[in-house]
Amino acid sequence: QVQLVESGGGLVQPGGSLTLSCAASGITLSTIPVGWYRQSPGKQRELVARIDSDGVIVYVAHAQGRFMISRDKDKNTMALEMTNLQREDTAVYFCTADSRVSYWGKGILVTVSS
Repeated sequence: QVQLVESGGGLVQPGGSLTLSCAASGITLSTIPVGWYRQSPGKQRELVARIDSDGVIVYVAHAQGRFMISRDKDKNTMALEMTNLQREDTAVYFCTADSRVSYWGKGILVTVSS
């Protein structure tokens, strides 16, 4: 059974940093496309960053230069390092992995507020 479990969310002040982690079981993250999405209140779920099957990393405009996606082959985890967080980054963040079907974590809340 495939499971993706996010951790590391919480409350952070504007301008602050936070690192999200995603632990996988039943699937190997290092060899498949993976990504982070987010869903803000009242909005549709949107892509934040992804690593394609060939290892190419893609960031959407709002994440470029502030967020960094990575994965750890030994720990079978992936991470999203977020810096200079702004109120509009407040959302539930989801990790995903694609292996014939798309697997999703349950999501974790990030709140940016003073």
